[in-house]
Amino acid sequence: MEFRHLGRSGLMISEIAYGNWITHGSQVEEEAAAACVRAALDVGITTFDTADAYAGTAAEEVLGRALKGERREGLEVLTKVYWPTGPGPNDRSLSRKHVMESIHGSLRRLQMDYVDVYQAHRFDNSTPLEETMQTFADIVHSGKALYIGVSEWTAEQIRAGHRLAQELKFQLVSNQPQYSMLWRVIEAEVVPTCEELGLGQVVFSPIAQGVLTGKYEPGKQPPAGSRATDDKSGAQFIQRLMTDEVLTTVQKLRPLAEQAGLSMAQLAVAWVLQNSNVSAAIIGASRPEQVYDNAKASGVRLEPELMAAIDDVIGVVAERDPAKTVSPERRP
Repeated sequence: MEFRHLGRSGLMISEIAYGNWITHGSQVEEEAAAACVRAALDVGITTFDTADAYAGTAAEEVLGRALKGERREGLEVLTKVYWPTGPGPNDRSLSRKHVMESIHGSLRRLQMDYVDVYQAHRFDNSTPLEETMQTFADIVHSGKALYIGVSEWTAEQIRAGHRLAQELKFQLVSNQPQYSMLWRVIEAEVVPTCEELGLGQVVFSPIAQGVLTGKYEPGKQPPAGSRATDDKSGAQFIQRLMTDEVLTTVQKLRPLAEQAGLSMAQLAVAWVLQNSNVSAAIIGASRPEQVYDNAKASGVRLEPELMAAIDDVIGVVAERDPAKTVSPERRP
């Protein structure tokens, strides 16, 4: 496993991170989840990403139990705040009340004294940014989080947050966006802004919810038990990718992957890691075998000719429009 700095901070993270959105506490049983965490540790993954809202807070609990007994200094644990964690009007958002209560809840569920990166799961238009960033500053200065990150913020929002973080004397180090061969909207504005300001990308869905593995074929029903057939595992999230045009195009990547000696999933993960602003690609898994396969993308360098060939194949269906926004209903 290779490691990269998280943005321009001194924090090193494994360039492949393990995430438990829609798996721990939901899609897979706890024993299987723990086996996937053990597989991640076996291949040298030290960076783990979760969120308080995943599986109604259960995902943090499962991850905390799976990591219990591991050397804390050898792990980088990231979690998030914003989405509802209860029924009340203050059980959501980036208000001081919710963020302060959420960091304490996350630490309790994770069974940890601190998290390495605490992330704003979305931008909150209902709370003054100054209130949110002051709260993050207090959390960092109290030692409950070492760094602060954001997720799916626009370039303008990142710039405003970074300015306040500097004034309040804490480090805004990362953004967590969706990024893959098929979804490239961060390249136009977010990546250049983050390169300028020193933030790194910790990207989710590098294999586009499994679409880039090639297991979904045009004109055929999705395989039984796959994410596209399980409402609990985000089936609605990938429906926009399940068109015959996209699936036909993805199949054309197969000979390119074979030529490089990679599986389709490894090619997809390696592709996002070629972007120098990407600090880590988050993988998810329901079986240890998936972890072992995806982890082999670490350290892979794709030749310029192969990158160009991939772009020739898939560029026609890749989404690049920065005006595209993440639906409030989606919670990666």
